[in-house]
Amino acid sequence: MKMKRILPILAASAVTVLLLLRPQEAAGAVRAGLALCGGTVIPSLFPFFAAISLLLQLGASDVLGRLCAPVMKPLFRMRGECALPLLAGLLGGYPSGAKTAAGLYAQGRITRQEAELLLGFCDNCGPAFLLGYVGAGLFGDAAAGLRLYLIHVLAALLTGLLLCRLHKDRGLALPGAALPAVPVSFPQALTSSIAGALASTLNICAFVVFFQVLSALPPTPLPLPVLGALEMTGGAAALTPNRAGFIAAAAMVGWGGLSVHCQAMSLTAPEGLSFRWHWTGKAVQAVLSALLAAGAAV
Repeated sequence: MKMKRILPILAASAVTVLLLLRPQEAAGAVRAGLALCGGTVIPSLFPFFAAISLLLQLGASDVLGRLCAPVMKPLFRMRGECALPLLAGLLGGYPSGAKTAAGLYAQGRITRQEAELLLGFCDNCGPAFLLGYVGAGLFGDAAAGLRLYLIHVLAALLTGLLLCRLHKDRGLALPGAALPAVPVSFPQALTSSIAGALASTLNICAFVVFFQVLSALPPTPLPLPVLGALEMTGGAAALTPNRAGFIAAAAMVGWGGLSVHCQAMSLTAPEGLSFRWHWTGKAVQAVLSALLAAGAAV
């Protein structure tokens, strides 16, 4: 059996053994994950997913595309519609940008190349998490959260500028089926958007709970870099509110964490999009975020 098959089996076996040996810790992590979902994930993502899906189905990407084309074309060499996933990620948080990019690709509004490039810099953290949870909650200073958010936005834009110049192919033809000639009625769009948003939100909650359990299973606490790379929220909660913690927070949020990556993959999997630029982009964004934070930390 090849090593690339042996390692996942060994990892899954280790998790299973730890679940049997540490059932109380696992149960506590499930409760903590469900509390996080009920208190933060569902209230923030469900209505946003529904609103973005409704806008897509009603054809708002056409209007936004015309408005944003003068900015997106010279900066990112993309059509104007590509601004919607970028805005969704920066305003709605993980993984709104990835879901929106996949939705535009499914509608035939952007090419596969554009969608895959967008995954490298449109899947970002929203202001609510950085201003509220990290800034006001962990650092006791909303201004620190605002600085982190501005750093995050700038790092995402710089990453996009870099990726879009490394990969110049945007595809010649729009993929997928064209939109139907008869527009979707508002009742149809509304009901479809709400049902789809619920399914996507529950899917994300499953990953949040799983990675909460995964982080709690080891008998000794995970090192901070490992914890942050695995699950962003848990990593941020373990930070010290000082200059080093500020820089580490910027890097963690820029990377997103394996939990966030899995959430994005689950939402884009039906469209078969490659994640090669996603991994590259998040790694670059993490480095840029740390460098920018080092210059902005006080």
